[in-house]
Amino acid sequence: MRGLPPAIALFLAATAVHADAPLIVLDQTRLPFDLGPGHPSNNPASPANSPHAAWNSSGNTANAGTTWQNRPGNPDNAQRLIITADGGVLGYYATNPGGVLNLFDVTGRRIAYRPAGGTRSLFTVTGQWCGTVDGGRADFVLAVTPACAARFGR
Repeated sequence: MRGLPPAIALFLAATAVHADAPLIVLDQTRLPFDLGPGHPSNNPASPANSPHAAWNSSGNTANAGTTWQNRPGNPDNAQRLIITADGGVLGYYATNPGGVLNLFDVTGRRIAYRPAGGTRSLFTVTGQWCGTVDGGRADFVLAVTPACAARFGR
């Protein structure tokens, strides 16, 4: 949690037990076809998955780390932590009003997103396939590529 103001770091560390989104690093070659980027609904080139689509866009204020809903200081985000197997906090997630799942690092920098419909895939903010979401909307696991995991800067 280096780089965080001490109060936020302490707050995030103290609330790690409430986290419900473990992050694991995946071997993309071992994924079933329907979860990988080769499947048409998971293809980064699909217009619905594009980082330029209105709801996915970094230009959409609903996706900005500066919007109160997405800020690290928002107490609600302490209930939506992204954690490692050893209990480390990598960041948090928030869903925008359009249904896009956004992943942020502990400083509020947007790392990746899952479009609102049609895919369980995650994409980087520049549009590369990043991983997949396994599970339901309230209880899930984030399975990401090594390159995507490295974006969290841990």
